[in-house]
Amino acid sequence: MTKPLLELEDIRKLYPVKKGLIIQKEVGTVRAVDGVSFQLMPGETLAVVGESGCGKSTTARLAMRLIEPTSGTIRYDGQDITKATRQDMRRLRRDMQIIFQDPYSSLNPRMTVEEIIAEPMVVHNVGDRASRRDRVRELLRLVDLAPYHADRYPHEFSGGQRQRIGIARALSVSPRLIVCDEPVSALDVSIQAQIVNLLKDLQKEFGLTYLFISHGLAVVKHVSDRVAVMYLGQIVEIADKKNLYDNPRHPYTQALLAAAPEPDPSRRTAMKSLGGDLPSPLNPPSGCRFHTRCPLAQERCRSEVPALREIEPGHRAACHFAESVPSFTRFRNGEGIHPRLQERLALYARHKAALASVNA
Repeated sequence: MTKPLLELEDIRKLYPVKKGLIIQKEVGTVRAVDGVSFQLMPGETLAVVGESGCGKSTTARLAMRLIEPTSGTIRYDGQDITKATRQDMRRLRRDMQIIFQDPYSSLNPRMTVEEIIAEPMVVHNVGDRASRRDRVRELLRLVDLAPYHADRYPHEFSGGQRQRIGIARALSVSPRLIVCDEPVSALDVSIQAQIVNLLKDLQKEFGLTYLFISHGLAVVKHVSDRVAVMYLGQIVEIADKKNLYDNPRHPYTQALLAAAPEPDPSRRTAMKSLGGDLPSPLNPPSGCRFHTRCPLAQERCRSEVPALREIEPGHRAACHFAESVPSFTRFRNGEGIHPRLQERLALYARHKAALASVNA
């Protein structure tokens, strides 16, 4: 049986909030990540999605120990790295790299592209100067840039090209795990598709494992194998891509999917967008954290924390009433849609059928 490459078990990251100029007193705690657990298998892409501020980027940095966890266990390739020394983590860094969200601030403007891509090889003592130079040009070709770009500076490139440089830097030391921290959110839509396709091609060629952080559900659907949905520092649902998109069992996941733009009018949903504001992680609601915005909330939700339990094989949701949550499929089939919109959809379908028969 294949063992997980990366495993997080009940990981928490708490930030104390202090008040006072001279004598500081702790007045609260921000629960940025509060009890996150998941496994990431070799060669797999696990996407973590959620609203801004839900803790997904913090989770990614905790997984690499760029941030120290308050409690919990992190295992990489079966080894507990939670208490690993700085020297041990330095050796492991070669196996795990990160692609940052902002391609403008993540590249040093004073360094050439060659120096930027070669820097991880210098840090980990990989090869000599000549071999590193050759490796840089090979990586530039891999990410669809020209070898002569090695002598240029970051300000001479577009956002998409800068992100390709960031990808080349992450690949320079041949890692097994790459954390993609919203790698396309700062790019135009057309460029997003190019970068996502590039990441998929590189994964296939080198057998890479991705932890993919995003709030774009369309991007996640294209790139992921499994999806974990986060809300206010906790995972509320995790399943393989098909199950989660076709049959979400948590009301929050359904609301996220309903809010995603849908170009096909026949697949519009009748679900309403979420109301209310996202609660503060400084003072999260008791019980189920989503109950203040959930249309299905009951008294039990206000007092009892739901466990992230298995609804069906490989599909887990943290909802007391996951089995009775209304099916998301019926909205996609047109049930519950306003009658006037149904008429328009029917007319559209008839026109489409007529055009098809004429063209035939």
